[in-house]
Amino acid sequence: MTLKRQLQVSVRDLVEYTLRSGDLVLDFSFASGAQVQARAVNGIRAHQKIQAARPKEYQPEVIVSHQVETHDFTVTISGRIDGVYRYTDPDRAVIDEIKTTTRDPDSFEEEHPIHWGQAKVYAYLYALREKLKTIDVQLTYFQIGVDLEAEADVDIDVNKGKTREFSKSFTFEELKVLFNDLLARYLGWLVTLETWRRQRDDSIRRLEFPYSAYRPGQQQMMTNISQTIAKGEQLMVEAPTGIGKTVAAIFPVIKAMGNRLMKKFFYLTAKTTGRTVAQNTLEDLRERGLQLKSLTLTAKEKICFSPGSSCNGEECEFARGYFDRINEAVETVFQGDTHGLTREVIEESARQFTVCPFEFSLELSLWADAIICDYNYAFDPRVYLRRFFGEENGGGDFVFLVDEANNLVDRSREMFSAELYKQPLLELRHMVKKDSPEIYRSLGAVNSQLVKLRQECEEAGRPLAQESYPVELIPPLRRFIRAAERWLAKKIKTHYRLDLVALYFEVSWFLKVADIYYDAYATCLEIINDDFRVKLFCMDPSHQLADAFLRCTSVIFFSATLSPMDYFRHILGCDSSARELILPSPFPQENLCLPVADRVSTLYKYRERTKTTVARIINELVNRQPGNYLIFFPSYQYMKMVLNLFILMNPHVEYIVQTPGMSEAERDEFLENFAVDNRAKGKTLVGFAVMGGIFGEAIDLKGDRLTGAAVVGVGLPGISLERELIKEYFSQLQGTGFEYAYLYPGMNRVFQAAGRVIRTAEDRGVVLLIGHRFTTHQYSSLLPSHWCPVRIRDEQHLKEVLDQFWNL
Repeated sequence: MTLKRQLQVSVRDLVEYTLRSGDLVLDFSFASGAQVQARAVNGIRAHQKIQAARPKEYQPEVIVSHQVETHDFTVTISGRIDGVYRYTDPDRAVIDEIKTTTRDPDSFEEEHPIHWGQAKVYAYLYALREKLKTIDVQLTYFQIGVDLEAEADVDIDVNKGKTREFSKSFTFEELKVLFNDLLARYLGWLVTLETWRRQRDDSIRRLEFPYSAYRPGQQQMMTNISQTIAKGEQLMVEAPTGIGKTVAAIFPVIKAMGNRLMKKFFYLTAKTTGRTVAQNTLEDLRERGLQLKSLTLTAKEKICFSPGSSCNGEECEFARGYFDRINEAVETVFQGDTHGLTREVIEESARQFTVCPFEFSLELSLWADAIICDYNYAFDPRVYLRRFFGEENGGGDFVFLVDEANNLVDRSREMFSAELYKQPLLELRHMVKKDSPEIYRSLGAVNSQLVKLRQECEEAGRPLAQESYPVELIPPLRRFIRAAERWLAKKIKTHYRLDLVALYFEVSWFLKVADIYYDAYATCLEIINDDFRVKLFCMDPSHQLADAFLRCTSVIFFSATLSPMDYFRHILGCDSSARELILPSPFPQENLCLPVADRVSTLYKYRERTKTTVARIINELVNRQPGNYLIFFPSYQYMKMVLNLFILMNPHVEYIVQTPGMSEAERDEFLENFAVDNRAKGKTLVGFAVMGGIFGEAIDLKGDRLTGAAVVGVGLPGISLERELIKEYFSQLQGTGFEYAYLYPGMNRVFQAAGRVIRTAEDRGVVLLIGHRFTTHQYSSLLPSHWCPVRIRDEQHLKEVLDQFWNL
């Protein structure tokens, strides 16, 4: 006898899926993580105080559940009732469903479909259990004033808040009809999902590795990942560029999914190129029989069809009637998908059903097997996916695959930091003067505090750092939040509304960071051009990352550069029990020529003196063999110094240059130049780029697309207030200040840049390191073990080494 599949369904999910209707309304109150958390805390406290104020006949937090047998499943519907009044009459009971809100309770309709639907289902489950023929339902709305939204540590007085109660009586048979109708509608979707999961699992069991042979290291990596997932642990993998890390990471995770060891996996990456590689890998697996629903999340600002409009039915046609169409859209697209829900598929389908593409993608994420997205959606407190990782969920049976995990260090610092600029605040203050004197005054008080802080910088003549956050700035910021919420709640259309919403979010986050501020933070005060910035800077993100990893059961970190492992283990907040795997390069050492020009200094103070020598060395590199070259510099300024001299030396050589803030289209155009096999044509193309930028990693230039690369300097980040704070913090903590702030991040940039050259076993190429520090012990001890550097005496020696290599 085949055991039926056990399915758990919450009352809330059942009701919201079947009864939602109307417009999508995402006003200012929806997007702030700090506000969401404060609202949740205050909501819980309000519930508790209301419950405590009820009479003795009141039973709070009553759990109910009911099993329904179908042909395919045993479905358990369960939930927790806020409270039940039980009287001496055994046949009488009142279900109390409490809703906290910032809205005026009088604004709610007597028949709010979802609120009443939830209360009625609870009433049915309770009446079924207690064998009641009739039951009363009370819907209680309690208004939490917007004054309480800014912070969670407040006392809530239920006697002062506005309350409204709606009461109705129902027969058991009435509720039974409703329940059976909702369940029948929801079961249709559950059958679709479960049928799909069985097809998926069958395809996974049959799935074989998609390529004819394993590359060296792939099997070892896959075995370690499988073991890590089975034990619910963490794994750090350093694997050389070109061994096929992506498929070696995804394949064992999919196999584990087929064994129901997880519900979903998240492929987390920092760049569009990483997402594209993951999509292509999954498509290769589909071509070999895999059935898997993957979804690629695209940032809202990139995918929005109505930029500049508010997210409501009045201003956006894709929000108008959104919930009337979303179920049909989801079910149609889900059942029709065979090649992954990419940005293009999402946009096309969203237009077909006239639904917001971003919210549509979030809805689809609930049912997808794999989600490919930016780090932000798992780690950033402001935007992480609360439908999976929120306070009420905590986490789940998920696996995180963290691609190019070395990038997570600086990205997480920014996620956990907060900053405010003075000039945008002043500009907004002038805009709101006539419409909102309250906001005008609150911003004036904020500005006064910023003026005092700026004066401290001006008197010092340099950026300043403080151990504590600016305490006197906090009260006026809180007053601004309260004033802004009151005004925004009125939904008045003005030309500056979006600017006000943006500042509201910035200030909300700033206050949230101030609330959690501890010794891993420092405050930076800095004059930038004509503006002034105050930043609560997270020097050590490890504690908050460690908390974020609790949202999943296993984390797999992988990159070509995770050395030293101890550094990344610490700074990424890994478990002390995290496993480590360092794979050697599978490629022949003789395929990589690694000259080191260590008789020239690239130190900042000597760059003007040595720039001509650097240009001549690069000139020698690109003129020994035709083809495509990338030259990496630690900064745009240094690159420009050398580029001007290089052009004078090579007026006929074609060159392209990375510029700050390149768009995706400009980046693609830059890389498209390397699609041409110039070596075969006897031509040379030289690309000038910056280490650690968009061309320093996650680009795949196989074969003759890249002949060689030069790395000028050891890639150390520029000296700045923030870097110096990191240095001081880790010096005091464990004596590794310079290493954590400069050395390790810099050398990782070098390794990423050098990794562009050898991508397959057939590739041959040159990586030229320029700078005297490469051969000092502090730096040379960090070089990969498979590198065989050759120290170069002068340009003539470089010419001889290159000629010998290319003539082999």
